[in-house]
Amino acid sequence: MAKTLIAFFSRADENYFGGAMRYVKTGNTEIVCNIVKTLIPADSFKIEMKHPYSPVYMTCIEEAKRDLRANARPELVSLPASVDGYDTVVLAYPNYWGTVPMAVLSFLEKFDFGGKTILPLCTNEGSGMGSSERDIKRACPGAVVKSGLSITGSQAASCEGSVRRWLAENGLM
Repeated sequence: MAKTLIAFFSRADENYFGGAMRYVKTGNTEIVCNIVKTLIPADSFKIEMKHPYSPVYMTCIEEAKRDLRANARPELVSLPASVDGYDTVVLAYPNYWGTVPMAVLSFLEKFDFGGKTILPLCTNEGSGMGSSERDIKRACPGAVVKSGLSITGSQAASCEGSVRRWLAENGLM
């Protein structure tokens, strides 16, 4: 059986939910990844920045914009020893300024994803996938990047049906 890795970047603290700010202990992307883990056999890896963005939402988005404009690659807390043993990577992240957070690119650029299938999963409050699928393809030459799944972050806890269908469409269920 093909081996799957769920690699995800998620942010707790103060978050935006359909017009209001709310503090959360677990980020929306991590909530969705926990659902994925109940549906398929997979290993998981949380992408974490060595110097995280501010817990204050408005400050965080400005820091993320600064990193995007600088094309920064934030240093990560750790990396898996290898991704060689995986055929499929479910890559999950929030939409930051229309694409993946720069920390996700820090992760992707450390490994060769050639020959692997990448399934993008993006949480957002209405901005969808943005350019993230194209940007992942650019960062992972030789990988097969499938159509992603966009999940409204404030609906993360109730997205099992959508996740189940997407995983089935991609041969993981």
